[in-house]
Amino acid sequence: MIQPPASLSSSDRPSAAKLLLRIDQVKKTFNNDVTALSDVSLDIHAGEFVSLLGPSGCGKSTLLALIGGLGSPTEGTIDWQQSMYDAEGHPERAIGFVFQEPTLLPWRTVFENVYLPLKLAGVSRAAARDQVMDGLRQVGLSAFADAYPRQLSGGMKMRTSIARALIRKPQILLMDEPFAALDEITRTKLSLELLEVFAKTKLTVVFVTHSVYESVFLSNRIVVMTARPGRILADYPIDAPYPRDDEYRTSVQYNEYCRKVSGALKEALRSADTIDA
Repeated sequence: MIQPPASLSSSDRPSAAKLLLRIDQVKKTFNNDVTALSDVSLDIHAGEFVSLLGPSGCGKSTLLALIGGLGSPTEGTIDWQQSMYDAEGHPERAIGFVFQEPTLLPWRTVFENVYLPLKLAGVSRAAARDQVMDGLRQVGLSAFADAYPRQLSGGMKMRTSIARALIRKPQILLMDEPFAALDEITRTKLSLELLEVFAKTKLTVVFVTHSVYESVFLSNRIVVMTARPGRILADYPIDAPYPRDDEYRTSVQYNEYCRKVSGALKEALRSADTIDA
């Protein structure tokens, strides 16, 4: 049986890293009496790229939704730290969310889809223009500002979704298998682009994936979850420097991390009967 490594200690992180979020003994049971999560405890610090990895139906997406405020735990707490509140004590969590499907409005242009969060916040189109165009440049879509979603490839739609999630400069970006429906070439390219954005913005990212290889390439920390009800089996630091490129994918270090994480995932699959979501 694989023994899970110890969780990350404060010495494993940069001394300046702030605690953003504490998940403490969270359980989630739905109305149909299915328990998706049980006794999940996890700290998320500023500047981390954390991947949630586990079998289908293990509660990864449920946990991400709870972090994003799209539901409440049945038991336990999800506490945002003081740094995520404004001077008056109001929540200022600034969360960006990217789903597996881009969820773009088909009747709006790329510019208008990215502008939408600012529009809802009361920012005029004129005042937002430079910010939106900067966001599109960041994901390589400035030439497609006037295009409609039907005119875009799958990868371009996902870039638009990422730009929209980043437009309000969130402190934490939640990503639910955003590349799962894409072909391998596009997926690899977007992984590289995501790491460029991560490096430039100093974001905190929580990323749901089924892929060991994707998680080891992207993350500086991988949380492996058991089959339902989801619990944390292992918490691996990935001690490889950024930026990462295709050379890293063929390195001994990368392959060794993939081997270890694959072993933990196999243990997770044996931990309980998996019920596909």
